[in-house]
Amino acid sequence: MDQRSSVTELAEALRRDLDRYSPGGKLPSSRALVERFRVSPVTVSRALAQLAAEGLVVTRPGAGAFRARPRTAGTPAGDTSWQEVALSADHAPELVPRTVDGSGVTVSLAAPPPGVLEFNGGYLHPSLQPERAMAAALARAGRRPGAWGRPPLEGLPELREWFARGIGGAVTAAEVLIAAGGQSALATALRALAPPGAPVLVESPTYPGMLALARAAGLRPVPVPVDPDGVRPELLADAFRASGARVFVCQPLFQNPTGAVLAPERRGEVLRIAREAGAFVVEDDFVRRLVHADAGPLPRPLAADDPDGVVVHVGSLTKATSPSFRVSALAAHGPVLERLRAIQVVDSFFVPRPLQEAALELVGSPAWPRHLRFISAELKERRDAMTAELALRLPELALPHIPSGGYHLWLRLPDGCGGESALTAAALRAGVALTPGRPYFSAEPPAAHLRLSFAAVAGTGEIAEGVRRLRAACDEVL
Repeated sequence: MDQRSSVTELAEALRRDLDRYSPGGKLPSSRALVERFRVSPVTVSRALAQLAAEGLVVTRPGAGAFRARPRTAGTPAGDTSWQEVALSADHAPELVPRTVDGSGVTVSLAAPPPGVLEFNGGYLHPSLQPERAMAAALARAGRRPGAWGRPPLEGLPELREWFARGIGGAVTAAEVLIAAGGQSALATALRALAPPGAPVLVESPTYPGMLALARAAGLRPVPVPVDPDGVRPELLADAFRASGARVFVCQPLFQNPTGAVLAPERRGEVLRIAREAGAFVVEDDFVRRLVHADAGPLPRPLAADDPDGVVVHVGSLTKATSPSFRVSALAAHGPVLERLRAIQVVDSFFVPRPLQEAALELVGSPAWPRHLRFISAELKERRDAMTAELALRLPELALPHIPSGGYHLWLRLPDGCGGESALTAAALRAGVALTPGRPYFSAEPPAAHLRLSFAAVAGTGEIAEGVRRLRAACDEVL
């Protein structure tokens, strides 16, 4: 059992026991809890911290933990109904209401209940994360001279240079900005390139977090279909002409959710079409470091083959490390770079210097290439295990493309089935969390789909058990 599950279970046990103590009463010591529940002191400390955050206990250094006293009656709740009018855009001159729907993002961020297998996760399982290497890098970074001072607004020069080398081509460190994770970088790019009310072309299907960003900025996502070779250039050209859009957001490498890689013959076409439309291409290169062991050589980022400043490139370390290691890069050249820089500075000032220093320590250590080789082999093994289990137990779910990178599979449900919502609910009852396909489409989807992650579970044993549970859910609703 991982530590997160142990903390959750201990917190629940302590929560049930609270009625045994009067308000202000002292709970057993940490040592007694360690012995009673046979857990580590760290687990006890985190469980008590969770109850303290919920207002159920109070911890006092050197004295212990106590049951919290009931809150005294406060002032009457105010009337916040006025906010519905203030936040509505119906009466405003904006063409698109800037409502924020985060449901498509939270489904892959929220931890499932205890005992539920995480086929909906968007990050590596803790067993795949380089926790020891990150901890060592953070410790070394904290001792660097000036590590706690103010960094350059654009980011540390050495880190910008590292990202520039990874992109390749003629991209230089001067054309790179350090950002706080890929989501933040995408938000900056969209704000820089399109005014509220404007259309923005997106792949269909595509990452729900990007759709949420666009809609929150008042933009109108316009879908452009993809196939196993990536976005279809002829439909991209049609979409530019029909919509008048000046931005196209894409994931050319191991696209989320289909896993497609933009074919070599389409790469130049996409750049040419965007250039002729006077438009930018936002390249979300989010999983380049999650390549599988059998993938072969990877294509270069689109930004490496772009002399005209068409591409705004987004790259990140987060997917290959930890959801909390939020370090990414924005790269562009031409006047747009100054706009990107200005928006980022206004929004967030800069990425904390200790985190940038830790990133430098990590990617410069011998542990980094070892980690990349490790996850490359592990992801291939997990992908193969999941595809084999699906073929054996769920042959009615179509798997049109098996990716050679990334952390998930994209499945099509049979026509006439009970639908994604019914299956997702049945699967959760059976003990496995899924990601429905509907949030990945900016318009009506052509069919029902599911996205299954093989990176957020503990190993191939949990993959086999999760597919078995999914079989039971399918028998219930399909």
